[in-house]
This record gives sequence, C-alpha cells and structure tokens, in this order.
Amino acid sequence: MKWKGRRQSANVEDRRGMGMGGKTVIGGGIGSIIIVLLFTLLGGNPGDLLGPNQASDTGTQAPPPYQESAGEKELADFVSVVLADTEDVWSDEFKKKGLQYKNPKLVLYTGSVQSACGSASSAVGPFYCPGDHKLYIDLSFYEDLKQRFQAPGDFAMAYVIAHEVGHHVQTLLHTGDNASQAQKRSKEYSVRFELQADYLAGVWAHYAQGKGYLEKGDLEEALNAANAVGDDNIQKKSQGYVVPESFTHGTSEQRKRWFNKGFKNGTIEGGDTFKSANL
Repeated sequence: MKWKGRRQSANVEDRRGMGMGGKTVIGGGIGSIIIVLLFTLLGGNPGDLLGPNQASDTGTQAPPPYQESAGEKELADFVSVVLADTEDVWSDEFKKKGLQYKNPKLVLYTGSVQSACGSASSAVGPFYCPGDHKLYIDLSFYEDLKQRFQAPGDFAMAYVIAHEVGHHVQTLLHTGDNASQAQKRSKEYSVRFELQADYLAGVWAHYAQGKGYLEKGDLEEALNAANAVGDDNIQKKSQGYVVPESFTHGTSEQRKRWFNKGFKNGTIEGGDTFKSANL
C-alpha cells in the first residue's frame, strides 16, 4: 500500500506504556486468550466478556514516556494514515446521504487499557467501543497477525483498522437499534453484525483503490487476513475442530465474500447483512 508521505489522522491517542494506572486487568493466560479471541477478534465488544473495572487506583506514579522503536513508529504512522483515509471516505459517503460523519479516536496502547466498555488486555485483539467511539489496538497484534495467523502485509493490517472503523460507522448509523436484546445476544446477530463490518472495510478498500493507493497483491493480503480470522479457521487452529453453533464473526469464506462485495460495490448500499438470506 502506498502510504508514506500522506496525511496522518489527528485523532490518534497514544497511551502506550501507560498500562492501567495500577488498576486490575482481566485477561491473560493461554486459555483466556483463546476464549477472548474467539469472541472479540476484529470487532467484538470486550466489555461483554471482561466487564467494568472494579479495582481502584493504587496511587502509583505515572510511567515515563513510552520509548518506541523505529519499527513501532513506522507502524504507528501507518495506522494513522489508514485512519485518515477512513475519515475521508466515510465523510464523503455520509455527506451523500445528508449526514455528518463524526471521526472516531484510535487509541494505541501496550499490554492493557481502560475503555468505556471496561478494562481489557491486549489478548482481546483490536476492538471498537461504542461507548466512547474509540478504536483500541496494541500494535503487537500485527505480529500475531503475521506469525500466528499467517496473514502478513500492510494491507492485511489496514483491513484490521478498516473493520473496526466499520463498527463505528454502524454505531453512527444506529445499525441494529430495532433489534431486541435477545436478538443482539444471539450468535446469528453477532455474525451478521461482524460481516457487515467486513463489508464496510471493503468499501474503504474500494476507495483506496480508486485513489491509486493499492499495490500489486494488496487485495490478496486483505482477503487472506479475512480468511485467517474466520471462526472456523480460528477454531481449527485453537482446538482442532469446528463448532458452527458457536460462531460469532462468520466463517473464513463468509468474511472474504462480504469484504470482497464491499470492495466491488464501493457504497454503503448492498451491505445489509441483516436482510440477506444467504450470508
């Protein structure tokens, strides 16, 4: 992806090295990592699993400023450019509908973080919290994406950001507001919600291609990432078998299909997964 030298977003909040300020963090351990990843990877609400932070401050002093490596700086610059691109495309799309797009914040953190959805460790992966309109990401996730999920490449990383921004778009458009609480708690609702975010990520990729930002192999990187984080693929890797009744994000094939559909359509229209008879 051609990104160097382009506009970076002003909506990045750097909390790296800050930790939880002496508060208790829920998470950690191989078992909990797998459980949380299955539920929240690329878009889940960690507050549903982790709950609000119940501990109080311990009075510890603020840590020194985070010293990032050259590689971390480049990655932070990259996600800032991708976030800026999403701001451009969704501002334009909302304007076409007579609406105003409100930019989300992207929070960079290391190890653990506090959001309006509760406390979370980096084990949850990237997530969006509708309670504060912020995306949260520990940049070390991208090493997991490359090594554990075999999904390397900068456009695979861009897909992650675009998917989380897709959840912000859903929040602004009040997606699913008419659904009952029982429906929202169902696995089918969760899958349809996540697949729509994949579609919206594809819409952003369509824009990126139109601007000439894509390079050879970029689309394949995004599709490979979507394939890697399908529920069936994650379950096969983590437990050796698949339980379709427990899916929360969709299969690898579904995630690729909806991302590709958004990439081809390039508009919000056509991405209503809740009315689709065939996911």
